Amino acid sequence: MKTWAIVGLGNNPERAAFGVAKLLQDKGHTIIPVYPRAEIVHGENGFKTLSEIPVPVDVVDCFVNSKLVGKVVDEAISIGAKAVWLQLDVIDQEAIARAQAAGLLTVMDRCPAIEYRNRN
Repeated sequence: MKTWAIVGLGNNPERAAFGVAKLLQDKGHTIIPVYPRAEIVHGENGFKTLSEIPVPVDVVDCFVNSKLVGKVVDEAISIGAKAVWLQLDVIDQEAIARAQAAGLLTVMDRCPAIEYRNRN
């Protein structure tokens, strides 16, 4: 799972998405910022929506409010992503159930940066 679309990733270094994206990139993953302003982040071109991404996406990493994440998960399903990752405190059981029913791997209420640290 090398290509990660990171929804909510902009150029604000104070936001958790910024640091997590850099860690993923440093670990060899391709990151794709998805943010309303479609900013270039960590040297990678951004997109406004998942459906605009012109390459296959392995993981959709969600840095959005729990109330909004269901729509992102549905879009991840529609683009054929292999997995969805809901960050710490992003919880939507119904969205996760839809993703699992569609065959996606799912992670909820966890952070890949923490998971990488725990592996070492």
